[in-house]
Amino acid sequence: MSGSAGLGTLLRGLRNRCDVGPSGMVVTARRTPGLRREELALLAGVSVDYLVQLEQGRATRPSAPVVAALSRALRLETEDSDLLHRAAGLAPVRGALSREVPEGAERVVSRLREWPAAVYSADWWLLRWNSAWTALLGGVGEGRSRNVVWFEMTQPNPNVRVDPVEDEVFRDAIVGDLRVALVEHPDDPELVDLVAALREASPEFVERWGAARPARYRGMRKRVEHPEVGTVVLDGDVVQFPGSDVRLVVYSPVAGGRDAERLSRLTRTVDAPGR
Repeated sequence: MSGSAGLGTLLRGLRNRCDVGPSGMVVTARRTPGLRREELALLAGVSVDYLVQLEQGRATRPSAPVVAALSRALRLETEDSDLLHRAAGLAPVRGALSREVPEGAERVVSRLREWPAAVYSADWWLLRWNSAWTALLGGVGEGRSRNVVWFEMTQPNPNVRVDPVEDEVFRDAIVGDLRVALVEHPDDPELVDLVAALREASPEFVERWGAARPARYRGMRKRVEHPEVGTVVLDGDVVQFPGSDVRLVVYSPVAGGRDAERLSRLTRTVDAPGR
């Protein structure tokens, strides 16, 4: 995804996400979301034709002032602006992904007993998990089954049922997050191999990969129909550790409600953390 192709995909996604037009008013009631190309071109001070070339990957070397103008026009936060500059070749890409689990993440996973918690690499390999995690979501597999994107695209979980609407949103989100990882680490051999294997194994992944907007996964609410306790609704939060590529995912219920009681029934006998 390095080079102009990655830039075009990212730029289209950011434009579709932007909801503030040239007048400063919020864009609403449109058949397609976001800014029109003409509007973004006007805001950024570039021609519509050049913007089309950027989005289609035919313009390969946008200048730093142009990318900065696009960032301002799209009202990007620092993280997204950095990502856009990196995709344009205007910021150094990072080296290979770090899959080392920080001590802080180890402590959190080992000490959380009642809430499901797991540590993932930026390309969604499961690195650590606690017993509450397996109590909620079932046993952890081997090989590529420990990669969330691979698992979701090739072998749905037979042990629990997730709300179909939420599952659609989640699948799009993790594929979009994987695109971010490839923008930032285009030369990581394991990541490149994973994307290639997914392309070969899963038509669903190919479709979602082509349509996904690169964006970091921020977590979401999950509704799990567990065979032992019934439906459990949990908030999923993602914690990023400074200076590390890994992220901690924690699921927690609203205190004192039915979901807390059902999760407690699943996890009250939890023991040591997973490895």
